[in-house]
Amino acid sequence: MERLLVTAGLVALAVAVAAVIRGRRDAPPTQARWPVPAQLDRRDFAGTDLPWLVAVFTSSTCDSCAQATAKASVLASPVVQYQEVAYQERRDLHERYGIEVVPLTLLADEEGVVRASFVGVAPAPDLWAAVAEARGDEPGPG
Repeated sequence: MERLLVTAGLVALAVAVAAVIRGRRDAPPTQARWPVPAQLDRRDFAGTDLPWLVAVFTSSTCDSCAQATAKASVLASPVVQYQEVAYQERRDLHERYGIEVVPLTLLADEEGVVRASFVGVAPAPDLWAAVAEARGDEPGPG
């Protein structure tokens, strides 16, 4: 009987030690964070007379860039300038603003302050809502 109690105690101790060890797992690896410009010089882009700019940084080697530009281009309006900035055509702007990942969609005000950014393909409702919130009106294209 005494051996049974000692064995049961050792098993309980082993289970407790295993639970503690499992709880001490390392945190998952950190996820990559891509730098996003906080300020643009609006003179680098078309439509400097419009109060808002939606710029999509792209590359011809990017499979999802066409989706990003299709969703962002519908925002063009009399108050929103839309511009695609392809790496192959405007490498200077990609380098100037430190663009390391595409597609990258930026919403900037008339002074070039970036009010919203999306790395990857932004869901259309999120993109529309960001523009609407920045402009102070109801969500929707344009």
